[in-house]
Amino acid sequence: MKRRLKRMATLVILGIALLFVVVVAGCVHFSGGTWMVKEAALPEGWPQLTGVGDVQVKRYPVYRAAIVDDSQVAGGTGPMFNTLFSHIKRNDIAMTTPVEMGYERRVGPTPSMASMAFIYREPDWGTIGVDGNVLVRDVASETMASIGVRGNYTDQRMRDNLAMLDAWLADRTDRYRVTGPPRYLGYNGPFTPPFMRYGEVQVPVEELGSDTEPPAPDAD
Repeated sequence: MKRRLKRMATLVILGIALLFVVVVAGCVHFSGGTWMVKEAALPEGWPQLTGVGDVQVKRYPVYRAAIVDDSQVAGGTGPMFNTLFSHIKRNDIAMTTPVEMGYERRVGPTPSMASMAFIYREPDWGTIGVDGNVLVRDVASETMASIGVRGNYTDQRMRDNLAMLDAWLADRTDRYRVTGPPRYLGYNGPFTPPFMRYGEVQVPVEELGSDTEPPAPDAD
């Protein structure tokens, strides 16, 4: 009897595990040599993902974003996310991934989270302007040095991966110049297990290729 119960319990556990695998596999998205659990559509024209632990430089298209910052919504990630979620529900804007967490290097090399943004699926959705504590604006095309990250979205993981990204850029100062503060892109929500969450830590850069032509002289 005990053996039978053990076998039944084992079968139930295996069945639940198999169901979990089937459900997750149906949501897995492969891109750029890595994978993520896809919970929502990506913004139009979004580049491929960067492999976990890899560094690459890639170009992002112009996009429209709803943004809150810590001067308007205090309390960290939760209040910022709730404010943005209320905004897109109120304006009938579909949720997309990733969520952008903007950081500032306020004291030395240590970054501090300063803002959060939801990126619209299409660059012409919604209306530019202020909606309560939310600013909707168009973000210009940028080149980003990016490192792929697996795990929960924490300030420590941000710092660790930013340090690796900084070291990579420090070896290539003849090719890239940092032009702004870093950001952390989070592609998964709280219902995805932390060990399966995917993100990217990024720094905006300007490419300094040796083949760049000097400006033409003024006409006499």
